[in-house]
Amino acid sequence: MAKKVQQKEMSVEEKLRALYDLQLIDSRLDEIRNTRGELPLEVEDLGDDVAQMETRIQKIEDDIKNLENNIKSRKEDIKASEALIKKYTKQQDNVRNNREFESLGKEIEYQELEIQFSEKKIKELNAKITHKKENKEDVEEKLSVLKEHYKHKKSELDKIIGETEREEAFLQKKSDEFAAVIDERLLKAYKRIRSTMKNGLAVVPVHRDASFGSFFTIPPQRQLDIAQRKKIISDEHSGRILVDQELAEEEKLKIEELLKK
Repeated sequence: MAKKVQQKEMSVEEKLRALYDLQLIDSRLDEIRNTRGELPLEVEDLGDDVAQMETRIQKIEDDIKNLENNIKSRKEDIKASEALIKKYTKQQDNVRNNREFESLGKEIEYQELEIQFSEKKIKELNAKITHKKENKEDVEEKLSVLKEHYKHKKSELDKIIGETEREEAFLQKKSDEFAAVIDERLLKAYKRIRSTMKNGLAVVPVHRDASFGSFFTIPPQRQLDIAQRKKIISDEHSGRILVDQELAEEEKLKIEELLKK
């Protein structure tokens, strides 16, 4: 935004001209931005979808890694149980009575059950890994298609922006410059009215005895007041600021010449 300049005292006519100049510049900016339609939002949404899908893939990869670590832990448990079985079996060769032999036998049996349990868990974990890998492949395939679509739409948007980038930057600069010479209260009113209008028109000329785009006739005396440019007059139906046709034509030609440079 341009910095607010030291404002000189302006006549009502100068204020009206400045407002209409700003309106013409902003309307041209609207035209440029409207050529993009819903494309910027579409590109933004696609970008969000790509990011979400990449996060989903990362989550699947993390899950697979956790499952693999769990399998590794189970395999280590099996090795520990096998070592104990070997130890207890050797001890059975040196027992002094049947009670000790049976006790070691129960320990061996317990470790064998532990091995069976770990093997069962490893099988289940491998099945989960297989499922998650299949899921990951499915998501990656969808992501590839989505990325291609995003790339196409982004390229389309960049091309449109590239074609109007210099003009848009120039217009924005001029919009800031024109806005800087208008007093704050009037500028706020302009922005407020503009924000409520679908076409963004806050300042309009009188055209065929009515405000531009309206079918409500403006009384002759009020049209005369508008043409005299002695006070800011708003349309009683829409609230838009009104200027006379002659002023509008003069400022339109001035802005057209400015944009040709």
